[in-house]
Amino acid sequence: MRERPIQLGVIGGAEPSDRYEELAFETGRQIALRECVLLCGGGGGVMEAAARGARSAGGRTVGILPGVSATTSPPNPHIELCVYTGMGQARNLILVLSSAAIIGIGGGWGTLTEIGHALKHDVPVVLLESWQLERPDRRPAPLLLRATSPAEAVEVALQNAS
Repeated sequence: MRERPIQLGVIGGAEPSDRYEELAFETGRQIALRECVLLCGGGGGVMEAAARGARSAGGRTVGILPGVSATTSPPNPHIELCVYTGMGQARNLILVLSSAAIIGIGGGWGTLTEIGHALKHDVPVVLLESWQLERPDRRPAPLLLRATSPAEAVEVALQNAS
């Protein structure tokens, strides 16, 4: 019997540039091609592009949404399974803890909080044209990784998945 598929989270801004949307679409597609499940915040922007990419390759998508229903948190049309949390931005922690690794694409302050949650809870983070971070004491952060393409981001995420 096959084990459960690996769940990879994709995080990024709700109003990304065309470049970030392209990266997110291809990242989602690569996640599906590797037979992993894509988790995201379920909304627009990077989340929608990644989910669209995953679904285009026959992948599974899960949206971790901030509201209590589709009325208060309408999922994007590419989300297959919805988890309504009623927790607003606190849902970011649920997304992080439900993922074996996180891939960050672009993003704003919400993305930064997800990166922080992931590192605090030992969930690997792969940054793809996202935040440029280092520890203030300049010590290595072994779970903070970088990639230069969607395929590399998914490969690095899988190699380091918790």
